[in-house]
Amino acid sequence: MSRMRELYKSEVAPALMKKYEYKSPMQIPKLDKIVINVGCGDARENAKVIDSVIAEISMIAGQKAVATTARKSVANFKVREGMKLGVKVTLRGERMYEFADKLFNFALPRVRDFKGINPNAFDGRGNYSLGLKEQLIFPEIEYDKVEKIRGMDIAFVTTAENDEQARDLLTMMGAPFAK
Repeated sequence: MSRMRELYKSEVAPALMKKYEYKSPMQIPKLDKIVINVGCGDARENAKVIDSVIAEISMIAGQKAVATTARKSVANFKVREGMKLGVKVTLRGERMYEFADKLFNFALPRVRDFKGINPNAFDGRGNYSLGLKEQLIFPEIEYDKVEKIRGMDIAFVTTAENDEQARDLLTMMGAPFAK
């Protein structure tokens, strides 16, 4: 069992149960999934870009990433329906907790001038989104082998009913929110 899941079961869940006075343990908010998404606009000209991005994201997540395709054709952007334009991976269970642990404790502290993540990036339903400017902050990525620095979006989907409960959940799990 990962360190993060152990932390959730031993400290986070009982603390949330006490704070919000839940009647059932099933009401306690928990992390449902983490979705990592990378958009590659330059994949229109060079289709091989997607393969290298899939390899990088798969290394970071510890799970095979899949290419995402355009749903509609847009002439102004030179995009056709079905064209591969991005990469995503959805993490659940043990891999999700290990990725969250790695992100909060290793990757984010490596960001230059890091003061914490935005505490206001919740969606109103208890989910949190985070944008990163470069993939180099992850320990698995070797600087010499990177073709282009790419950003990524990371979405934390929780079972919390509102933002306050989700913020408490992520804070107790070690998310470094800015003060």
